[in-house]
Amino acid sequence: MEKPQTHPLDFIDREQVLELLSEQLAAAWSSFDRPRPHEAKLSSALRQRLSVALPQAPGNPQESLADAAQVLDASVSPSRPLYAAYIGSTGLEAGVLAGALANAYDVNLASSAGAAELLEEQALRWMAEFIGYPLLDGTFTSGGMTSNMTALTVAREAALPGTRASGVGGRPAAVYCSAEAHHSVVRAVEVIGLGAAAIRRIPIDDHRRIRVDALGDALTQDRRDGVIPVAVVATAGTTLTGAVDPLAQIADLCAEHDVWMHVDAAYGGPAASVPAVAALFNGLERADSVTVDAHKWMGVQKSCSVVMLSRRGALESAFAHEEGYMPHAERAANAVDGTFEYSRPVRSLKLWMAFRIYGAATLRSWIARTLEHAETVAGAVRAHPRFELAAEPSLSVVCFRHLGEGDLDEHNMRLARAVGEDGRVYLAPALVDGRTCLRVCFTNFRTTADDVSELLAVVEEIADTL
Repeated sequence: MEKPQTHPLDFIDREQVLELLSEQLAAAWSSFDRPRPHEAKLSSALRQRLSVALPQAPGNPQESLADAAQVLDASVSPSRPLYAAYIGSTGLEAGVLAGALANAYDVNLASSAGAAELLEEQALRWMAEFIGYPLLDGTFTSGGMTSNMTALTVAREAALPGTRASGVGGRPAAVYCSAEAHHSVVRAVEVIGLGAAAIRRIPIDDHRRIRVDALGDALTQDRRDGVIPVAVVATAGTTLTGAVDPLAQIADLCAEHDVWMHVDAAYGGPAASVPAVAALFNGLERADSVTVDAHKWMGVQKSCSVVMLSRRGALESAFAHEEGYMPHAERAANAVDGTFEYSRPVRSLKLWMAFRIYGAATLRSWIARTLEHAETVAGAVRAHPRFELAAEPSLSVVCFRHLGEGDLDEHNMRLARAVGEDGRVYLAPALVDGRTCLRVCFTNFRTTADDVSELLAVVEEIADTL
């Protein structure tokens, strides 16, 4: 009698592995509750194991899981309270639960996926309601880059009908954004076939917002020159300084010139729900499309981005197709007909779980607290004789400089590197108007007022040593 083949899952003792995984998750979550005195280092033995050749035989699952946990613990995690370098998530426990379930079931939202489609639709509606956007269509994507590209592909098809079939064909076109807009806008314009030369970088004002007068001049001049405006990309929370463009005025201008208005709110969008700063986002509801990254200020893990539209059917006009391997049942659209991506996990589950478990009011209060942290830092910088603000903060980003001796750019770069090497605080250097400064961004719900005080104390301590 032929010996039965070993089933792949026979290599894993589920109970033991789940018990170990539970212990490791508990240890990780506990370590995120407060700042660490320094970053963990890899052991020499584990470092050696990370250089071995491809394994041919099965390995020990418990040992593999333990090594993986050690590697991640010795990596930079945005879940830690004093991670303030870039716009990170919080690593919400709800997202971990959602990620485990989503990976276990591995549902693909390309064709009909059953109940997961209802959950995704509900998560879209909840996100739109949270920021006050009149959603009629939308989809989850892998990140702000893909969401912005999705929106601009739709805008291109609206401005240049038939482009997806025949190409741009040499027709001159333009996309407008501020001088401080994220580079994903440039990448998107390149990828959708317009070319980087189609980008119009509009000057910014003293508050680092796009100048509406200059935007209007650029639109008018391009129309005169036979250039077709494809979209205006307003930013609601720039990555560098957190500036929010004057959305209502931009909406007026886009209506006057009949141009698609897209708002890149990948970082700042969730703050539209906070009364203290909601006025900054007046006009968001008039945008044709909006990008929000839930894996930033909503706290869930990467990747979980959403692009929302106020026009029904625009996504299908840009992406729908007919293929024999994915027929349309009674002309009903497949999920992939509204998106650039084919293999799509249920990214929405993380955001859906966050809303279900924490509630919108809790999330809103957490976001408000991070805004307070930014104002605390800005106030301390204003009051300190040896620090200065590089830009007045609009949201939760603060850029500032230490006034040391000699070349201030070199000094602040050295200071940023020294803080990183110290390991207690994680911030980043940045260039604001060509000047090197220190940049912190608060999006972590775990960060407390005491943590913020510790951050400032560490920076001052290290600055004094330089």
